[in-house]
Amino acid sequence: MSVTSQITTFDDMVTDLMNRIRVATGSTTDSNIVKRYLNIALHDMHLGFDYRVPWAERRAVLRTQDDYSTGTITATRGSANIVGVGTLWNTANAFGITNLRANGKIVINGSRVPYKILSVSTDTTATLSTAFTEPTATAGGYLYYEDEYDLVSDFLRPVDLQQFSDALNIDLISRTEARRRYTNNTVPGRPKVASVVDFAPSSNTTPIRRVQLFPPPNDYMLIPYSYITSLLATSAAGVGQTSMSATTDEPIVPLRYRHAIVYHALYSWYRDRKDDMRSGEAKGEYNDIMLRISLDQDIGAPRPQLRPRVSSYVRAAKSPYRRGGRRFDSNGAFDLLEI
Repeated sequence: MSVTSQITTFDDMVTDLMNRIRVATGSTTDSNIVKRYLNIALHDMHLGFDYRVPWAERRAVLRTQDDYSTGTITATRGSANIVGVGTLWNTANAFGITNLRANGKIVINGSRVPYKILSVSTDTTATLSTAFTEPTATAGGYLYYEDEYDLVSDFLRPVDLQQFSDALNIDLISRTEARRRYTNNTVPGRPKVASVVDFAPSSNTTPIRRVQLFPPPNDYMLIPYSYITSLLATSAAGVGQTSMSATTDEPIVPLRYRHAIVYHALYSWYRDRKDDMRSGEAKGEYNDIMLRISLDQDIGAPRPQLRPRVSSYVRAAKSPYRRGGRRFDSNGAFDLLEI
């Protein structure tokens, strides 16, 4: 770390904080506590504030699946196994994705009840997540579609809480409203509304977030969307990660703001380890920096503006006496732009 430059790496932050609290840098115990405080500070810096900071915004593209109904299907009441004829369920399409896959939904024999696909074994055999409850369908028709799609792994929340994709005008609604408005989402079409849905973790501790589209897509589509990333740090090789660990790791926070992380950690140290009034001073400095960051304006950022309708004023100014108009009046309507 250069003694004259702004703190940059995780190692810089650790050294700077330990110097401020006057702790020997060789102490492993204190160093680990400092590192934890710095990572807590990094996350707390974005808590409730992440939608305002441009450095946490990312863009991604979602590719949808076409609906599929090739061949016929046999589904037996009480069984979760389905059998197809001429179906090619396990064959990849032009995008390298099988025509049927787990978590997709299928409507059998014209029913309005969708069943979720648990697994696909072959081109003609698949398993439903629940047993088929309707009368046995033999060599009947079916419609397979997908209305739920995985979001990128670092998706934390959408940038715009009202719209999922501004490019395609797909509005974003809550899960409660989606359940109320779309009790049977079984007719594919062009998606108009989306809702973010959470699922239990699978094979690790990371929650699964998907987007559900209403109605389900009836064609291959590319849907661009903006989101807030959960990866707040990056390695020296540019690999995103949730926290800083290696000495060369850096936060995604711009260089000019990184000292705020140290002040937050400094406040935590004085509060938890020393229990003295210096915690309030450090917190005040941190709050002041965050206030200045929130007031920082990015290029093209919206600013409050007063834009009165001046077209009628301009017309009256060009021809003040036309059609009986007057430039001067007794009630001030002209000067108040009411003409």
